[in-house]
Amino acid sequence: MRYITKLSLLAASFFTSAYGSLQIIPGATWTATNTGKHVQAHGGSITKDNGLYYLIGENKENGSAFQSINCYSSPDLVQWTFVNSLLTLQGSGDLGPSRVVERPKVIYNSGTGKWVMWMHIDSSNYGEAKVGVATSSSICGSYSYIRSFRPLGFESRDMGLFKDTDGTGYLLTEDRANGLRIDKLTSDYLDVASATYNFGMSADFEAPAMVKVNGVYFMFGSHLTGWDTNDNIYTTATNLAGPWSSWKTFAPSGTRTYDSQTTFVLQVGNSFMYMGDRWFSANLMKSSYIWLPLTISGTTASMNTNYVNWVIDPNTGTWGGGPSENSYEGESATLSNGAKSVSCTGCSGTKAAGYVGGSSNGIIKFNSVSSNASTKTTIRIKQENGDTSQRFADVTVNGQTQRIAFLPTTDGNTPGSSTLHVNLNSGSSNTVQFVGVSGGWVSDIDRIMVPVS
Repeated sequence: MRYITKLSLLAASFFTSAYGSLQIIPGATWTATNTGKHVQAHGGSITKDNGLYYLIGENKENGSAFQSINCYSSPDLVQWTFVNSLLTLQGSGDLGPSRVVERPKVIYNSGTGKWVMWMHIDSSNYGEAKVGVATSSSICGSYSYIRSFRPLGFESRDMGLFKDTDGTGYLLTEDRANGLRIDKLTSDYLDVASATYNFGMSADFEAPAMVKVNGVYFMFGSHLTGWDTNDNIYTTATNLAGPWSSWKTFAPSGTRTYDSQTTFVLQVGNSFMYMGDRWFSANLMKSSYIWLPLTISGTTASMNTNYVNWVIDPNTGTWGGGPSENSYEGESATLSNGAKSVSCTGCSGTKAAGYVGGSSNGIIKFNSVSSNASTKTTIRIKQENGDTSQRFADVTVNGQTQRIAFLPTTDGNTPGSSTLHVNLNSGSSNTVQFVGVSGGWVSDIDRIMVPVS
């Protein structure tokens, strides 16, 4: 059976009309529905449980040191709601100040009825190289931290988890001294039972992630280049103990995996989604998520399209490129209370709407915004934020207000994007208004990109 092929135009048309146009926007600011801030779940994974998707990852809002492991939920892989901090900063110990807690992964143990989390535990200078283990009775509940250790006595840095179809759990771990390892877990998933395979010192790989498709295991990972991205690779086998095929790239060579590093591969229906992190080491809070369709067929994996925006059915995995859009320029919108047109290198027409928010409460309002259907959709906001921290706006669409975050764009990638998920009415009477929050400035708004249907 062939998994996830490109949709024909006919199928794409049916998909858009049947499932709407809520979009995944790789690399954008993703605002959690109930916090008004950029989603903080880096180096993480997604698990589906009782009809909801749960995203669990690292909180980097205040830098690299451990703050919390966060859990968000979503019915559609697009709109994310903060649920809980599964592990939080403690006064001392592995979860204490200035500690490293990275790449949390969670699997369910049917024998014990527990959710088991494994993570990378380290000192600030990365000298310990250990794993940590915690458990909870619910996937997004508070976890009880158990201990940290070196699995089988070996170093462990970037790591992942894999649960085989027979229920056996495996630790995927980067051992800097000996190479990437696959270790079998004990039946309760709380310890390592034995070594399964070692790729050896010639395999300078980290950030492991694994899926199994029709009896074929796919191991994904990245090269050891620190925070800098590279062309990530994969290998396959029909037995975890090997032999494994030669490593090869799955994204076009030279794209550096669309400027991202592998963290997880999610199966959605009969399809697969690549999950990568785009790290900004100088300001980890602004790190973003690169999620893209991954094609798997036989023993081949490929990811050949860097979608600006795309749509996925969260039940079947059917996917397609983003819908056609109308563009509305910020400087051409109605500007009031001190908001005005400003110059913006890189923006559409080299102008944007600036001085929105602030002490004068500058306002920008887009009138006569068109939609061919009454539907919930995703508007892409192109924006410029010259600060090193997030900016915020209260955005009102047809009388309904929500808070939207804007990540900094000071890395030269201007303008950036923020996502706005809203209900539009059929016709051209829709309005979109931006105001500041508590006297703060809104980003300069280059334009909004609104789906036609």
